[in-house]
Amino acid sequence: MEIFSCLSQFSRLAEPTAVAIGNFDGVHLGHQRILRTLVQTASKNRLMSVVLTFSPHPEKILGKGRVDMIQTLDQRLAAIQEFGVDAVVVVGFNRQFSGLSTGEFAEGVLVKIMRAKKVLVGCNFRFGKKRRGDRTTLTELGEKNGFEVCAIPPVLKKGQVVSSSLIRKLLEDGLLGEARRLLGRPFEIGGVVIRGAGRGKALGFPTANIVSPNELVPRGVYITTVHLDGRRLAALTNVGENPTFDDKGLHIETFILDFRRNLYGRPLRVQFIRKIRQEMAFETQDALILRMQKDLASAKSYFAKHK
Repeated sequence: MEIFSCLSQFSRLAEPTAVAIGNFDGVHLGHQRILRTLVQTASKNRLMSVVLTFSPHPEKILGKGRVDMIQTLDQRLAAIQEFGVDAVVVVGFNRQFSGLSTGEFAEGVLVKIMRAKKVLVGCNFRFGKKRRGDRTTLTELGEKNGFEVCAIPPVLKKGQVVSSSLIRKLLEDGLLGEARRLLGRPFEIGGVVIRGAGRGKALGFPTANIVSPNELVPRGVYITTVHLDGRRLAALTNVGENPTFDDKGLHIETFILDFRRNLYGRPLRVQFIRKIRQEMAFETQDALILRMQKDLASAKSYFAKHK
């Protein structure tokens, strides 16, 4: 899969395309339906399959609220690649790009640069200045400019539309099982192991302290798995501010069961499986140790049943 960091890079290609447009954060079941349809449509019509996505998320530029992304851009691209897409164009979303009219986007981007013959979007797709365009607008523009629009219906789970915003809420609430069903896989973060305060080792629980570029890292104590050198290792992960010791800032600490190797500087992937509890402050160090032992017993029990 080729990755283009701007439209001007892609404009050098002369091949007609099938284009799927969206943020694709999480690459959840709804996104997966679009990507599979994209690849099938491109193959059937002898077109190049291309995803047109954005970074940062448009809401970060235009919205009033905070948007914590489910994935980093690299994680998003890796997930898209699994579907056999030929290329991804990552548009640096800014005020100038958001100011394009619906016609300028359709004619200037989709036709002149992308050479689109088929354009795939979700049913709630909006585009153009002040989000004035929708799939009906795009269909009309397609009829004028020689491309066909395919609106892909959403995926429903338990009567709810699968969406990135819903998954963010589930993750923040610690509902990992529900989030996993909508993502089609466990939620995960990536990061690099750094040297911490050494407090975990002193308590009998030596942890890998992780610095992660992921924006959405749900707080609490979790049963997790760690991916290292092609191996999937059982682990227990705490995300929070270590209130017992009044630490400042967010800490991600992972205790890998039955593992004692030095991991400083190593990249890790941590998949979140089940939430055990919220982070809490303990009056004494001994009380903390007792609770950590209980958490570890919960993790061992889980992995004994789910080998």
